[in-house]
Amino acid sequence: MSQQPTSTLLYLECSICGERHDDRIPQTTCTACGRVLLARYDLEAAQRTFSRESLAGRVASIWRYWEVMPIRDCASVVTLGEGMTPLLLTERLGKTLGMEQLFIKDEGSNPTGSFKARGLAATASKAVEIGTRKLALPTAGNAGGAAAAYGARGGLEIYVAMPADAPRTMKDEVRAYGATLDLVDGLISDAGKRVAALCRDSDWLDIATLKEPYRAEGKKTMGYELWEQFDGELPDAILYPIGGGTGLVGMWKAFDELETMGLIDSRRPRMIVVQATGCAPIVRAFEAGATRAEPWVDAATLAPGIRVPTPFADDLILDVLRQSDGDAITVDEDAILAGMREITATEGIDACPEGGALLAGLRELVASGRLDRSARTILFNTGSGLKHPELRLEED
Repeated sequence: MSQQPTSTLLYLECSICGERHDDRIPQTTCTACGRVLLARYDLEAAQRTFSRESLAGRVASIWRYWEVMPIRDCASVVTLGEGMTPLLLTERLGKTLGMEQLFIKDEGSNPTGSFKARGLAATASKAVEIGTRKLALPTAGNAGGAAAAYGARGGLEIYVAMPADAPRTMKDEVRAYGATLDLVDGLISDAGKRVAALCRDSDWLDIATLKEPYRAEGKKTMGYELWEQFDGELPDAILYPIGGGTGLVGMWKAFDELETMGLIDSRRPRMIVVQATGCAPIVRAFEAGATRAEPWVDAATLAPGIRVPTPFADDLILDVLRQSDGDAITVDEDAILAGMREITATEGIDACPEGGALLAGLRELVASGRLDRSARTILFNTGSGLKHPELRLEED
């Protein structure tokens, strides 16, 4: 890590009001308006050492993008080798849809089996750097496991609040890594209230989705990787299962940073989100032309990662969709399960239910003409199907 260039981090900035905040002390949301903080960099300085050529010999993880990562001291990095996941052309699956350029970005190969490793690696590293030792978060499952793993790696205390009906594998994972697991009757929004109360009355730091600035920095590396894996270009469309939206917001931020550094032009992928019919606050708001999403009542879906009734960064998510000429679609439970199993059996990629939801959504989009079959399209398989034995095919 000592051979990596220096981070060009300048400060944290509110995504809404522009208020600046010091990254050298613990931060959650904007102290002026309560909205999302984003890390800002000296991109003029970064571009002196940041290029496809300079990246070629660097470590194969999220930490290859050192200039635009929020850790100033390389000795603070907490890593398990996260990132640089495979980008796989799906020839057989694509053929069934009449698409020659359908790719899956397989995030299930990350440590702890999901894309949550990216964000929690960045958050844990920043906590070590600034001396914060106690982190708390609500989770639908995967983020809790990742937080627990990086907490163990970095010597941090981790408190995880999780719905009691989350998959058993995810609850077991949190316990195995030595974190404190608090099972909550209800949804991730109820778990969030539990965490907020804990942090309000103690020295625990709330690292809920986009209620702290660094998980988005780890997740944005998915955008940088796509740029590298497509030889300095971006795809035409990205399908993403939307829950809290950290990855969507992060990738859009990465594209802006790449353009500012002169590494891409102003063209962007269409950002398309998929939700379940039983929990679709973003789709409903998008279709209504709203700038904020109303809470979804009685949220229910077998895909825990998208069972998020009140995404905190709803305004940022909706803004990305509209800036990108994007789209939003819902799929039902049968289609999610069928999509999960089809990806796995057709391409050998062990799909999670959220990945299955994307295939179901893609089928509807191309059939209705909302997405051109010739588009170079990415589906994010955000986690491993191994974490969902309850959704496996039943034995004869």
